[in-house]
Amino acid sequence: MRIGIDISQLAYKHTGVAHFLSKLVESLVKTDGGNEYILFYSSLRRNFQFPISNFQLNHNVSMKQFRFPPTVLDLLWNTLHILPIESLIGDVDVFITSDWTEPPVKKAKKMTILYDLIVYKYPQETADKIVHTQKRKLEWAKKESDMILCISEATKRDAMEILGIDEKRLRVIYPGI
Repeated sequence: MRIGIDISQLAYKHTGVAHFLSKLVESLVKTDGGNEYILFYSSLRRNFQFPISNFQLNHNVSMKQFRFPPTVLDLLWNTLHILPIESLIGDVDVFITSDWTEPPVKKAKKMTILYDLIVYKYPQETADKIVHTQKRKLEWAKKESDMILCISEATKRDAMEILGIDEKRLRVIYPGI
C-alpha cells in the first residue's frame, strides 16, 4: 500500500503538532516495512530542518518537497478545493492530512489528524486568519475524511458535539512520550 502523509507542520518545530506528527511518522516507518510512505512537505521560506535519518529514507520512504507558501495551499485546498494531492505526489492508497490544509484526493482514502477545536471553542484566543483557515480546513475534513484521528477523548467528544462527526469515523491516537 502507498501511504502519503503531509508533514509540512514539521517546519514549526518545538510545537505540539510538530512533535506529535514527527513521532507518529517515525513510529510508522520504523515498525512498518511492508508499506511505502510518501512524505509531502511544502513551505516557501522554511527548509526541511529535521534530520532525514529520523524518517529512515530508504526503499519504502520518499520525500516530495515543494516551495508553495501556506497561503497558496490554503487558497487551493481549503477555499477552492482544487489540485488533488496525487497531482503532486503520485497515486496513493491513503493520504493523511495534518494541521493546516485539507487537499482533495482523486481516489485515495483520506485520514485527518485532529488536534483540537480551539478555533470553535475559543476563537477570541486565536488570530482571525488562523480561525478562518482552520474552519475551512475542518469543513472539508468533515465532508471527505474516511477517518479522523483525534489526539484525546476530549477532542473526539468535541468533534462529535461541535462538528457533528459520527463516532464511527473517529479514532483516538494518544501522543507518545
